[in-house]
Amino acid sequence: MTNGVADDFDAFDAVVWDLDGTLVQLQVNWDHVADDVTAVFESAGVDAAGIDLWEMLDLADRSDLRSEVETVIADHERTGALDSDRLPFADTVGRAGAEAVCSLNCEAACRVALDTHGLASHVDAVVGRDTVTTRKPDPEPLLEALRRIDTSPDNAVFVGDSPRDAEAAERAGVAFRYADGE
Repeated sequence: MTNGVADDFDAFDAVVWDLDGTLVQLQVNWDHVADDVTAVFESAGVDAAGIDLWEMLDLADRSDLRSEVETVIADHERTGALDSDRLPFADTVGRAGAEAVCSLNCEAACRVALDTHGLASHVDAVVGRDTVTTRKPDPEPLLEALRRIDTSPDNAVFVGDSPRDAEAAERAGVAFRYADGE
């Protein structure tokens, strides 16, 4: 299958997929997102200069602006999900016993992308950045996805595209495969 990575999926009861960069490529200009989020902080009198988008999410929590910031990011992500490109690994979705998505994108954008590419019927659970209170590399989002598909960590594999995904899998006690076969 895709770069040989999917060849060993039969050894697991479930596959949990990262979304963006693994199954699809969202069409999001993250620089524009950061500019729009910075504007939210500026209008609230909070200095967000010089920090990246992930740090802005942490600042939003500390500044009681999480809802406003999340709305701005999610709007961009949902639009980007509608225009997303399907990646080769999407063709392997639906071949495992149970499947879930665990993503740093908001849950709604994940669902839009899955619907857009005809994958939703094959995915039993979706956990996005806003589904639980923590985000990858914290293991909780991945563990929540596994709970939703009633699978233990030692019977699942997480497929992603980033060191953050690999770290989340390691911390959750879940096997990990890079989508690019590395």
